[in-house]
Formats: sequence, structure tokens, C-alpha cells
Amino acid sequence: MRMSSRTLDSCVLLFLLLTSVSAVQRLNSIKDLKKIDFGKSVPKHSLILLHWFANMLHIDNNNIIWLTFDPNTDYGSHHYGNFEGLLDPLPRGYRYFTVGNLNEETSDDLPDYVVNPRGGYAGHNRDRIIIRAWEQRIDQVYMTQHYSVSENQGTPYDPVHTYQVTLSLLRQIREFSVRDNQLPLTYLRHRYGSHPDDVNIRNMWGDLACLGLFLFIVIEEKYSQKQPNNRPENNRRSGNTRPQLSRPEIYRPENYRPENYRPENYRPENYVPGMYPVLTQNYDRTEIYLPENNTMELNNRSQKCSFCKLVTCCFVIIVLVIIIVIISLLFLSK
Repeated sequence: MRMSSRTLDSCVLLFLLLTSVSAVQRLNSIKDLKKIDFGKSVPKHSLILLHWFANMLHIDNNNIIWLTFDPNTDYGSHHYGNFEGLLDPLPRGYRYFTVGNLNEETSDDLPDYVVNPRGGYAGHNRDRIIIRAWEQRIDQVYMTQHYSVSENQGTPYDPVHTYQVTLSLLRQIREFSVRDNQLPLTYLRHRYGSHPDDVNIRNMWGDLACLGLFLFIVIEEKYSQKQPNNRPENNRRSGNTRPQLSRPEIYRPENYRPENYRPENYRPENYVPGMYPVLTQNYDRTEIYLPENNTMELNNRSQKCSFCKLVTCCFVIIVLVIIIVIISLLFLSK
């Protein structure tokens, strides 16, 4: 008995509905940003645009994100129709907007470091920020890009390199603000477990040193990890037997939150290696990973991965069983 085309179409449609998942990847932290291949698949300028945008927002005490400009006109922004179905359908009252078109006249309002970035960070006007907003309230933020000319795909956005930026990541990026009351580079690099040369970054970036550190952590650090660390604290003579300050009471996360920052506590002469905590993926929960905890952490991750694989296999089996049952019922009904 041959299956009718209508039956086959129904089975295919059912399979697609059951197995379809969102293709947009979520970025929850700077750690997730570091997994993106900036400079090759994604323009480095995307990070500069995202850094500027994160620091232009207002986040209130209820974790609600508010726009501080008109998305219809300001900063090279305009309405985005989502006609290619890149993002989810809009709830009632919401609209999508795209921000960062350098060819728009209003892009002149963007700071110079965004419009005319340093060498190696130009994006050829491909990168964009997309927001979903109801009036001035934002509930979703995306980082995306147009296809490159060499891909011959036209002007739509590239769904493979479209990422949803969560509130947690926006908060982390805002710590690297280049406005007044900047956090010290020493504090930031230890908070995120990075080891650049503060003096070198300050000399290269000047008033934009926090932006330079942010770019180093996300992009450049993975290329320099194999190089020897020549920081002064690693070049001490073996004869120096001065004790290191490593008492447990130093590691108190609540003492190192941005709101508790006091400039006098972070002078270079007061710095002792290892006295700053490393930020984990969850912004609101800072944990200290001491060497003795590494084994337990790896075991937990391994168990989570095994569980995820088991759930995925079960899901696929269930889907296949449903399809087989439906096809069988359709045959029996004839």
C-alpha cells in the first residue's frame, strides 16, 4: 500500500514541529562571549558596539531594562520588521528595532571609538544590535550581523551568528564602563580571572582602558595564553621569602562588588596577588574556586553532561516512536 502525498506531508510537518528548537544561542556571561570566533566568523566591532550599547541602557532595581534614546531615529537605529523570521513573533504592543547602522545620518551621535575604531576592529558596518521593546522598555537584546559580501546572501541577517544577550551579560559588560567612576583595571582583571599587563593596556587605550581590557579578555587573551607571563610578581627572585597574604578571610565576595568599590583600597602599592575573587557565570553569585575544589567541579560537570545526553536521547526516541505510531494509524485507517 502506497502512502499518499498528503499523509507524507503530515508526517514531515509533525516531525519538524516536534524537533524544532530555537537557533538563537543565549549568551549569559563573558565566558560565553569568549567562545565566539571574533575576528573570523564575527566582526570584532560587534564587541565595541555591544559594549557601547550596554552602557547606554538604564537597568533599574527590578532588573527592568530601559532605553535612554529614541530607537526610531537615534544612533543609526530604526524599526526592524523581522520579515525573514529570524526572531520570535512579537507579543502584542512590542516592536523590534536595530541599532548601529553607521551609514545612517544619526550614527554621527555615536562616540568616535565606535564610528572610527582602532585598527583591526572595523566591522565594515555589518554588525548590529537588535532589541525587542515596548515603548522604552526592553525585554530582549540580540547581537547579530549581515552576511558578508563573499557569501552572496544579500542583506538579511545571519541566523547562525545571531545571539541573544541576557541581562546577566549586560551587567558584566557595564562594569567595563569608560565613563566616570571607572573600576580599576587590577580589580576587573582579577574579577574575571585575566592576566594582562595593566600598564600596557593603559598606554594603548588611554581613557578607554576599560574597553581595551574587555576586548583583551574576550578576544586577545586566548591567543596569548601560551606566551610566558612577564608580570613583575612572576619574576621575583627565589630568595624572596616574604609571606604571601592568603588568609581565608580575604576571600569575601561581598567585599568586591562594584557598589563597595573604594579607590583607596586598590592602589598598586596595596595589591597582593590572589586577593580578588574570580567571577563565575552567574553574575549575582560570586564563588571562589580553590585548587581542592577543582576535582569536585569537574565531576559535577561530567554528571550534568551525561544527564543532558540521556535526556536528548530519550527525546529523540520518543519523537521517533510518535512518528511511527502516527504512520501506522494512518495505514490502518485506509
